[in-house]
Amino acid sequence: GGGFGVRYTEEDTDVDLKKLMKKIVKSLEETLETENFTIEKVSIEPGRSIVAQAGSTLYTVGGKKKTFGGEKYVFIDGGMTDNIRPALYSAKYESVVANRLKEERRETISLAGKCCESGDVIIKDTKLGKCDEGDLVLVSCTGAYGHSMSSNYNKALKPAVVFVKDGRSYLVSKRETYEDLVRNDLMLEEI
Repeated sequence: GGGFGVRYTEEDTDVDLKKLMKKIVKSLEETLETENFTIEKVSIEPGRSIVAQAGSTLYTVGGKKKTFGGEKYVFIDGGMTDNIRPALYSAKYESVVANRLKEERRETISLAGKCCESGDVIIKDTKLGKCDEGDLVLVSCTGAYGHSMSSNYNKALKPAVVFVKDGRSYLVSKRETYEDLVRNDLMLEEI
């Protein structure tokens, strides 16, 4: 599975690893007593708990709209192509307007991507500070599955990946270019 749980939003609870491990060990010991098993080693793959909270995705606001029904949307330069989890199984995230952190969150909006799909919504009905075209929106806790599950759906380009440590930044994966995207496309080549 996906390893230990991760606290993606304020409504999630932290996993008490000591308590969880005690339950796992107790369950294994009880199973070993009643069954005729021998286990030499137990390994647990911690999965997303290692990197989910270490990564965030930074988007640029491209526009806003208010529907006839009164719903407000902020559109970003990414979406389901770089974070498919909300569209696939309603994963939840939190966000802030990164270049306006000191301003209060005051507007309920939905943060939507650039694909022309009704499911291309990264966060539905979240409180977000005032933001305009060009502002930066940071979606936290995307380190586990963002880049690894990204796609070129609708010919979208994959974003760069940057590591930051001790005030320094390191480019670890270049932003994809259109040349990268079409490199293997052919013009009616006879085979």
